[in-house]
Amino acid sequence: MGTLVGYQLKDSVATITMDDGKVNAVSVQLLTELGAALDRAAADSAVVLLEGRQGVFSAGFDLKVLAAGGEGALAMVRGGFELAERLLSFPTPVVAACTGHAVAMGAFLLLSADYRVGAAGPYRLVANEVALGITMPFAAVEILRQRLTPACFTRAVLLAETFSPDDGVAAGFLDRVVEPARVSDVARETAEALTALNMRAHAATKARARRQTLEAIRAGIAEELGPGASWPPA
Repeated sequence: MGTLVGYQLKDSVATITMDDGKVNAVSVQLLTELGAALDRAAADSAVVLLEGRQGVFSAGFDLKVLAAGGEGALAMVRGGFELAERLLSFPTPVVAACTGHAVAMGAFLLLSADYRVGAAGPYRLVANEVALGITMPFAAVEILRQRLTPACFTRAVLLAETFSPDDGVAAGFLDRVVEPARVSDVARETAEALTALNMRAHAATKARARRQTLEAIRAGIAEELGPGASWPPA
């Protein structure tokens, strides 16, 4: 579909694969291609299976752009959280195949899926903003809050704690952990099973269940990343 994102539709499951050949840095280009893939999945009324490349789901925002600051960084950060909000409110189920590391914005995208299958192994699940000297964005706080247990939410947000895939299940980063070779297959089996849901009821129920979270995320984006904002924030 693009140079960074692949799209394959089969049996009402749209597999969207991120692969930049490196660490799947969340760049403006990746965000643009992911948005186009989600447009296509919506048009196909398909369950979404979002997966990374071997060893990494996503290592987060493009650090060179982020460090440069200015309008480019602001647009990238805003686009990342707008994409997370879209995943959280997507009208069909979203399954994530976490093929390895999920760091910062990569973890936020993972936490925005409805069901997450992770690869066992020495992989990091971490929101490391505080460790990097970045105040956790409002939208990120709400994304973490809606999936992590209260104790792990505090450890993840305030202390930048790194979780392993196994620990990530108890914390709320993942729903299931399997051997790396099985991640894609298990995630696909899950997505295929979810095609049996009534999608109208799913979409309406998702909107109700996540209403407060989505409102808080949208408000955070508008306040911190909207017109007149700057990056890094003051």
